[in-house]
Amino acid sequence: MADRVVPGPVDSSACIREAVCIHTKKIYSSCKDKDCVEDLRVFPTVSSQPYIDTAFSVRPRSAELLYAGVNVEEISFNRGYYTVDVTYFYRIRGEVFPGGQEITGLAVFDKRVILFGSEGSAKVFTSQGDITTEADQPVGVVEAVDPIALSMKVVDRCCCPCPGDGIPDVPAGIQALFGEALVLTDTNRLWYVTLGQFSLVRLERDSQLVIPVYNYCFPENECVSSGDDDPCTLFGRIRFPVEEFYPPDRMEGCDSYRSLLQ
Repeated sequence: MADRVVPGPVDSSACIREAVCIHTKKIYSSCKDKDCVEDLRVFPTVSSQPYIDTAFSVRPRSAELLYAGVNVEEISFNRGYYTVDVTYFYRIRGEVFPGGQEITGLAVFDKRVILFGSEGSAKVFTSQGDITTEADQPVGVVEAVDPIALSMKVVDRCCCPCPGDGIPDVPAGIQALFGEALVLTDTNRLWYVTLGQFSLVRLERDSQLVIPVYNYCFPENECVSSGDDDPCTLFGRIRFPVEEFYPPDRMEGCDSYRSLLQ
């Protein structure tokens, strides 16, 4: 099969077999964002609050993105455009001084973007059930990585640089991830974090698209079965993970990073 085409870059001499119609989600618009969220209130666990009350300072340890809630609403005065409201829920960890105890808490960050999502009014019915899908609104999708904890601080409430901190509405599932209750009230000592967040936001709709087809997609790898083989035979088929023992000499994109430092 000399003319076999596999997923990946296609040579200009490759022959397209046919054009087919597929049903998929088409991205109508998207954006990337680099948010520096300054002085974001952290709501500590009940066991962390006593350490915050006596701490002189706190240094960052980690920040973990637990969940992102996405809501899409149409802009009435601009047809085809929508607001995408995203609520990020973070698990924040820090280390207090003096003492070096670890403290944990919840931080919540809200952001809004405006994207084009086109229009539609079709109702979709399938043979898999009696559920009707209204297709007049696009689907908002957010891709995000764990943020970077840039700095932390504890301050007295009377000296708080961020007046008007609202008490968030925390879903029960998020609270359960902490294993203990969160202090969601005002206290004499408050904890703040500054985060760096990278994210991608897009609007998608179900669409029918015509695409070129080169051939059917056949698997290239043989299946590895463990039913008839002894453990050592199965282990012998596994490639030795050299990269786990020897760190790479250079990382992708490091040249551009060095140029920023010069």
